[in-house]
Amino acid sequence: MPEKATIKHIEFWVSDLEHAIKFYESIFKIVGWKKVESNAFSNGETKIYFIEQDVKLATTVGPRHICFLASSRKIVNEVASFLTKTKGDIIRGPLESPYKNRSSYTVDFRDLDGYIIEVATKATALKLDRSVGAMGRK
Repeated sequence: MPEKATIKHIEFWVSDLEHAIKFYESIFKIVGWKKVESNAFSNGETKIYFIEQDVKLATTVGPRHICFLASSRKIVNEVASFLTKTKGDIIRGPLESPYKNRSSYTVDFRDLDGYIIEVATKATALKLDRSVGAMGRK
């Protein structure tokens, strides 16, 4: 069986490298990523680089957001706490986010340049309320 491809790196263009690194150092410390270069962080497999560019955020076709997998609700709550303390731009959460028959605990926010970032736990199956009958009555 062939090996699966992984993402080697992601490059973010930012308007202010110093501020972006400071912001992401805090987020990555919480989610368990390490600073591996002055402008890059890694989880041991994937790197995220930050490059300062004199460009403005534009609405284009492409990824809507990047989601970091948190190993626990505690980590999601720590990210939300950091964002609240620093007056970060929280879009939603932390909250339970159902999708089809699964749910994960998540916080979504915009970084300093408006990129949408999510930190979420692994999705788990929703528990059925067995006290509700087939007709929706208890």
